[in-house]
Amino acid sequence: MDKPVTVNPWQSLRRFTAARIALGRSGVSQPTTEQLAFQLDHARARDAVHLALDHEVLGETLTASGMQCVSVQSAARDRQVYLQRPDLGRRLDDASREKLAAIAGPRYDLAFVVADGLSALAIEQNATPFLRSLMPRLAGWRIAPITIVRQGRVAIGDEIGDLLGAQIVVVLIGERPGLSSPDSMGLYLTWAPRPGLSDADRNCISNVRSAGLTYEAAAFKLHYLLSESRRRQLSGVALKDETASESANLEAPQRNFLLE
Repeated sequence: MDKPVTVNPWQSLRRFTAARIALGRSGVSQPTTEQLAFQLDHARARDAVHLALDHEVLGETLTASGMQCVSVQSAARDRQVYLQRPDLGRRLDDASREKLAAIAGPRYDLAFVVADGLSALAIEQNATPFLRSLMPRLAGWRIAPITIVRQGRVAIGDEIGDLLGAQIVVVLIGERPGLSSPDSMGLYLTWAPRPGLSDADRNCISNVRSAGLTYEAAAFKLHYLLSESRRRQLSGVALKDETASESANLEAPQRNFLLE
């Protein structure tokens, strides 16, 4: 008797990627197992978008790791407004603006902003271990208290960095969930943050998570970009990632996996 599922000849390539390839078929349809897996991953992605960030627990965890924190709120009052009005997620509400202005002291070299973005799950899982990996590399930097933002988008870091008087701001934010990555965290670096900047003024390190770019690798890349940004006093399209690990990857001999 024939097997109910016809195996795709590219099946062996699945070990290289979490993408949906070589699913096989049953007649002209997807196998039931793959269809159910798709529905599960879709549900996980939807849940990640709507999950609320427990900012109190996150603040306690960061404080226990020796990092000062302050919690603020964007102008989007709740998740529904946040999803419908991206512009409100890019700026603080009045009370938060006053709170940050009150703690702005001597000029900081660096300010970290931790925002839920489109995946609070990514922040809950990745923000603390990543910062623990990064902080030992930043000896000698004057770092502002970490700002935890509810209902925040990337550009809100520009206003926060400006209010705190930081030379550089780094935003840790939950990225838009994919069907194989509902927990991906992004890092956005901006020199001389101020309201009105565009994405061309930022540098991005994406897919920071246990199954993606490791915390150590991301910390190495971010430290390089931070050091170069401060040295050259710029960020964005004018600042390139020229880390040794990246060069090694580019210079590595390329193999044709189709011939293996």
